Amino acid sequence: MTVSRRAALAVLRQVLDRHQPLDDVLGGAVAGLAPRDRAFVHSLVAGTLRHLGQIDALLDRCLDRPLPAKARPVRHVLRLGAAQLFVLGMAPHAAVTTAVDLCVAARQGGHKGLVNAVLRRLDREGRAWWAAQDAPRLNTPAWLWRAWAGAYGEAGARAIAAAHLHPAPLDLTLRAPAAADDWAGRLGAAVLPTGSLRLPPAHAPVTDLPGYAAGAWWVQDAAAALPARLLPAGPGRRVADLCAAPGGKTLQLAATGAAVTAVDRSEGRLARVRENLARTGLSAAVVAADALTWRPDGDPFDAVLLDAPCSATGTLRRHPDALWLKTAEGVAGLAETQAALLDAALTLVRPGGTVVYGVCSLQPEEGPAVVARALARHPGLARDPVTAAEVGGLGDLVTPDGDLRTLPCHLAEAGGLDGFYAARLTAPV
Repeated sequence: MTVSRRAALAVLRQVLDRHQPLDDVLGGAVAGLAPRDRAFVHSLVAGTLRHLGQIDALLDRCLDRPLPAKARPVRHVLRLGAAQLFVLGMAPHAAVTTAVDLCVAARQGGHKGLVNAVLRRLDREGRAWWAAQDAPRLNTPAWLWRAWAGAYGEAGARAIAAAHLHPAPLDLTLRAPAAADDWAGRLGAAVLPTGSLRLPPAHAPVTDLPGYAAGAWWVQDAAAALPARLLPAGPGRRVADLCAAPGGKTLQLAATGAAVTAVDRSEGRLARVRENLARTGLSAAVVAADALTWRPDGDPFDAVLLDAPCSATGTLRRHPDALWLKTAEGVAGLAETQAALLDAALTLVRPGGTVVYGVCSLQPEEGPAVVARALARHPGLARDPVTAAEVGGLGDLVTPDGDLRTLPCHLAEAGGLDGFYAARLTAPV
């Protein structure tokens, strides 16, 4: 049993038992580990969470009765062992032996025989069970499946859930988009129709890649890069980026020559925005404030980009813990906050100016429903439809209403996209 597996167990317990986001607990758990071990812990925990429904279905098939509450760590040990067998494809002997040792280390030595027996049975019989499972359905909580089926149809829900079974690729946004072909060659990347660069699965650490130190690009999912391109930014334009951290959209807007003000209420998260501005040689005013109440000095902005806080169900490929941490009730509360933020954004823009509202959510109540309510509340507010030409010619990314809607299953042959919604609005004159 290795230190890395003990760290993985600690992280899994914090996520599933204490409802802590994976990113919040991972750093502390792997502090002091070698880079290879840190990567293993993340891969093991993320793989377990991504396939948790499948894994639990197999365990339930092997257990005669539910484990008592005090033996909850044993369930987690079994989950990690099964993930090593079926997700990571590790040698059965290593997966079983280390799980038994981990059970003892977790002060559950009385169950080591059970752990050994269950995992050995899974090694013998579980591969056929695993292959026969309905993976997309099992790994999607029922409330999410119902929401996606209602919004995108049963086939759409299944395609989205199937995309979540695979980690997301790494995309880059260029400071100088016209140099895409040159940088693709230097990085061994593909140029997506939307203009982003997509790195191959095996690549050097980001900070070691050509162009990182010079600030020629930054990490940003291809879908997340689209909303900023919908604004009329450029030299002479005054643009506000609300809820700006971690700053990818701020960098995009600044790269057009616009005078950008980046606003976020988290001073800690704004530190990353400042670091990336310094690395790329771009400039923007950075303000620590709550976008709900912040009002700038001077004239209204020509355009405002609001990437509102949301359930982030469009990023489940990157954050599989959110599958098991988010709730329908939480989404309803977020939608109210999003509506208030959109109202605030409209007060910051000049008459006839542009507001782009976006969320990295697949939930319709956080996207089109928020915009529909805003259009009803504000006489003269109008939708400015997005065109396929603005999103790389990909008509599937534009809704019948003229909004941007990306799904994880879009561009599936190239590795998919994050789920994102954005609407472009023209303020009343």
